[in-house]
Amino acid sequence: MFPRLRTRLRTGAAGAALVVTAATAGALPATSAAADPGPLPDYCAPEGCHDILPPGQNGNATLVEILGHQLFGTRPRHSSSQLDMYDNLVHHYDGLTEERLDDFFLDATFGVDPDDVGREYQPREDVTIVRDAGHGIPHITGTTREGTMFGAGYAAAEDRLFLMDVLRRVGRGELTSFAGGAQGNRALEQDLWSTAPYTEEDKQAQIDRVAASGERGRQALEDVDAYLDGVNTYIRQSDRGRYFPGEYVLTGHKNAITNRGEIEPFTPTDVVGIAAMVGGIFGGGGGGEVRSAIVLANFQDRYGPERGAELYADWRMENDPEAVVSVDGEFPYTGTPDVPVGEVLPDPGSVERYDIVHDEYGSAVSGESVEPLAAEAAARTEETEPEDTADPPTLDDLPDAQLEQVEEMAEDGDVDALEGVFNDGVLPDGFLDPRGMSNALLVSGEHTESGNPVAVMGPQTGYFSPQLLMLQELQGPGISARGASFAGVSFYVQMGRGVDYAWSATSAGQDLTDTFAVELCETDGSTPTTDSRHHVDTSGACVPFEELSVSNDWEPTVADQTPAGGYTLTSLRSEYGLVESFATVDGDPVAFTSLRSTYMREVDSIIGFQQFNDPDAVTSAETFTAAAYDIGYAFNWHYVDDEDIAFVNSGANPVRLAGTNPNLPIDASSAAGWSGWDPATNAVDYHPLADHPQAVNPDYIVNWNNKPAQGYTSGWSTGSVHRGDLLDVRVSALVESGHRFTPASLTQVMMEAGTADLRAQEVLPLLLEVIDSAEIDDPDLAAAVEELRAWHESGSLRREPERDAGHYAHADAIRVLDAWWPRLVRGQFEPGLGGGLYTELTRAARVDESPSSGGHVGSAFQYGWWSYVDKDLRAVLGHDVEGALGDAYCGGGDLDACRTVLLDTLAEAAAVPADEVYPGDGSCSAGDQVCADAVVHSTVGGIGMWPIAWQNRPTYQMVYQFSGGR
Repeated sequence: MFPRLRTRLRTGAAGAALVVTAATAGALPATSAAADPGPLPDYCAPEGCHDILPPGQNGNATLVEILGHQLFGTRPRHSSSQLDMYDNLVHHYDGLTEERLDDFFLDATFGVDPDDVGREYQPREDVTIVRDAGHGIPHITGTTREGTMFGAGYAAAEDRLFLMDVLRRVGRGELTSFAGGAQGNRALEQDLWSTAPYTEEDKQAQIDRVAASGERGRQALEDVDAYLDGVNTYIRQSDRGRYFPGEYVLTGHKNAITNRGEIEPFTPTDVVGIAAMVGGIFGGGGGGEVRSAIVLANFQDRYGPERGAELYADWRMENDPEAVVSVDGEFPYTGTPDVPVGEVLPDPGSVERYDIVHDEYGSAVSGESVEPLAAEAAARTEETEPEDTADPPTLDDLPDAQLEQVEEMAEDGDVDALEGVFNDGVLPDGFLDPRGMSNALLVSGEHTESGNPVAVMGPQTGYFSPQLLMLQELQGPGISARGASFAGVSFYVQMGRGVDYAWSATSAGQDLTDTFAVELCETDGSTPTTDSRHHVDTSGACVPFEELSVSNDWEPTVADQTPAGGYTLTSLRSEYGLVESFATVDGDPVAFTSLRSTYMREVDSIIGFQQFNDPDAVTSAETFTAAAYDIGYAFNWHYVDDEDIAFVNSGANPVRLAGTNPNLPIDASSAAGWSGWDPATNAVDYHPLADHPQAVNPDYIVNWNNKPAQGYTSGWSTGSVHRGDLLDVRVSALVESGHRFTPASLTQVMMEAGTADLRAQEVLPLLLEVIDSAEIDDPDLAAAVEELRAWHESGSLRREPERDAGHYAHADAIRVLDAWWPRLVRGQFEPGLGGGLYTELTRAARVDESPSSGGHVGSAFQYGWWSYVDKDLRAVLGHDVEGALGDAYCGGGDLDACRTVLLDTLAEAAAVPADEVYPGDGSCSAGDQVCADAVVHSTVGGIGMWPIAWQNRPTYQMVYQFSGGR
């Protein structure tokens, strides 16, 4: 008989009181905590250091805890303790004061108040972990660097073990064989394996190269090894003590009765796989050149070669002069050259996407899937808000009879109540989709009340339960930091604070990825076709594509009851990258391959993150900027200390050869390409730091994934209206008015922008100007126009009048605009562009990203046709337009005809009932506008979260001001 589950639960739960009994002594480290080393140097201003990361720190749940949650609504301690604080800000930011910041954020000063110590322990002699009582955040202090890293790994496994395992399986392309054959799992691993497939040898080669690169590289490898030692130590202890995450039982990897089965130890190559996945999602950029080529071909088919190319350039908006930017200056990068070399376009209709899925059998062929069977599992997407959101019930709060029930169910392996919890997949569909995320607002000391700069910033990484990020503090030789890190790679703080400085990132998305047209061939000299699987390499030889394959087989489990099946995923790799599609160019068959400058080199970025955590490496804005250059991912970095604010863009920006157009496919055999490129290692000549957008101490810095600077080529539709304007117009107006910022006032600016509808704030005034050019005869239509006007004049916010009101102020105007926007865009542009070209443009640039259209993810208004609508309406109205679209489209350029288009589409939209605008889903009933916008945490395990109000803000939010420094 193994130890009583209640005891094991208490011992294994992160942040719970440390209870050691005879039964658990063998599972827990016996070393006592070391003496208090004394307070750490800390330079936070009063009320100056805060952060928050919902839903909570504890992301592990035992089988008993999962049963308790599904049956009785209990939650593991500290699994949701930050969710209500985070959500409350959107309802109470008006008149926010310094004193009230503590209501919405955690204290981010170093260390733990002695009165707030919840648990103190030593997983080994050279490291002490202190978790605060309120939220269970680990504060890790090592007397050796190795001990610090060991503690980081141990704490990570305590808080995120199952999530870490899921992420490494995604990185391996083996999610279905681990978590089940649900369609969502299949889509996820297929996405990853098509963009970042690696052999174990590939990953080890990256590790070996960085380790041999110098002292920092050697130290980084030692840090990873010690970190993984901590992870694997926790795995062994939790396995022996039987307090490992219950999802291992549900997915068939552990037996609840006998404890048979294995939780596989983590290896350094697992870290590479997770880093490659995270970097690809949040730090990638470029690609999509074949899609752009198809759009260009459509423009030329409609308007002729010369005029079509001109209009394509107008719509592409590589460097729109009206785009909001974060820093002054010109930083030319990846613009289309005047005389392109090696530019190719596919023949019309010839592009065939390469499908990496082969040898399917069972449910992989039939497509058979299942719905959750148990009522509790079916309701998991409908998590209800507990009565006391600040302190929801845990197992300890259950009546004895209910507690004994769940304990006996776990003892007996009775998990029927959990059947089907992963039938939809363990991670949400589209998890790997490229996305623009995160924002930052920084104001120089010249414009603050105290004279010290203020920063409100953080990454917008989606909402998951548990969260992909985790909080921690690391203190040890050569490391002093607190902040957030991605689970599985948390040996360093990736965004957070040091001794007297703080930093954060936004996804930049600059072009690190080019598409090459690679000639196909046959080794016997016969005529190749698009079915050929040999290509001409850099030496001119006809060689086969390298096949990178992984085979996955799945069986039904408690969690995922998808019938048995399997397949092999095979990516094709050449020196020029991974095959995306086959096509013909001027009748000749080619493979279009995608080559990313960070492919095979993801581990290189570890050096930059290491420096961010090193107080001896970062001593100023200038040294931080230099450290950021060592990060190859495409990020915009933001920095604040007691005197300076700074911005710098990072990324392994390849130097292109003269005449190379990175915005369209490149003929691999031409003189175009990358300077200094080594096909064996994918090393190239990189642009120097001076070529990256950067600034120190402007009046203010704002970024919401907008264009960093002029000249830095942007993606489609990055023009005169961008969600960065939601920040820029507010901060710039306050600076010009002489406002003296405080951490609270800058937080208020962020939160108001995070509830604003970009379309209503920036584009609706032009729509009204066109409509107001004549009187409206229809009284119902006139009333709809006045409701829209009133909403705009009140601030264009999507916000309840008070928490839990269940409706928005100006709800009907919001409904009308949500219904109007897609109809407006089609009515405004399709007649002029023609159906075919319009459709291709909507594939290149998304029309809308309202909160209710995005799948409950929070982030909104990053992608849309706001700039196109704005520029076209201004042209029709006779306003000055820089970077115009080349033609006027609305009503053919006639104001009266344009007004008719607007009113006709508005009338159509106003007649659409709420239950059609918001059709309902697994979380919301049809017609529920507030719920349709609401943020819903994607459940990655057995513990779900209740929905929170829509808010367009960082997932991990920091508020920092320092009043002194070293």
